[in-house]
Amino acid sequence: MQRRDFLKTSAAAAFASVTLPTFAATAKPPRYRVAVCDWMILKRQRLGAFGLAQEIGANGVEVDMGGLGQRETFENALADAATREKFLAESTERGVAISSIAMSGFYAQSFAERPTVPRMVGDCLDTMKALKVRVAFLPLGVQSDLVKRPELRPAVVERLKRCGEQAAEAGLVLGVETAYDAAREAELIDEVDSPGVRSYFNFANALQNGRDLIGELKVLGADRICQIHATDEDGVWLENNDRIDMPAVKETLDALDWSGWLVVERSRDAADARNVRRNFGANVAYLKRVFQGA
Repeated sequence: MQRRDFLKTSAAAAFASVTLPTFAATAKPPRYRVAVCDWMILKRQRLGAFGLAQEIGANGVEVDMGGLGQRETFENALADAATREKFLAESTERGVAISSIAMSGFYAQSFAERPTVPRMVGDCLDTMKALKVRVAFLPLGVQSDLVKRPELRPAVVERLKRCGEQAAEAGLVLGVETAYDAAREAELIDEVDSPGVRSYFNFANALQNGRDLIGELKVLGADRICQIHATDEDGVWLENNDRIDMPAVKETLDALDWSGWLVVERSRDAADARNVRRNFGANVAYLKRVFQGA
């Protein structure tokens, strides 16, 4: 059996034993679900994120692993079993799922160079398994920007191979955000060659670099995209953003036969950027209108 086939088979077997969060106790989840980032709604690793997400109208929350800085690993409150149980109970009570776990600390820290990265990712995988969450968000960030620092690519690939194998064995996925365009990101994913590593696509990366958002989605394809940050940089709400034809995005994802979580990260109104309920409520409502007909 080829190594890639073995990983796919073992990942499928492991994932079969993982019970994922459900959209509702008696209803089939819609094809597209909408979540918000807990750190962006100012509720990082706080139980209040679920109540606020419910108020905003989101189907889920992307829960962060906590601060990183120069620590050996994340400052992760969810390492405590009692805390995790409270999160799971609150998720169930509110009807707000945990869409994914985020390692946002890597926005500023180096995935390629920090010596304790294996421990950091291992802690994240343990948290995912305990919370029964399939996808983790892994941004390579400014210090592992492979466009500006191409010399780091071999180290990034090697670490993704190792971490990806650990994720695949548990039926989990590390969703990587890079500074690459879609073609180069696809090459990276293919070189890593693990079902445990996929692209966590971010609309903003394409839009801020003047790339064709629809074309980027098509190049990556459904099999490489595990989850999507469906927002642009701050400035205007999604519905007022003339850089995004959201119905066309939906048509493209429909045609690709993709389904999954659309996670709101930014796209705040610059004139009222601190108003969490107004900004995230508006963006969640718009995505639900387009993608769920709500």
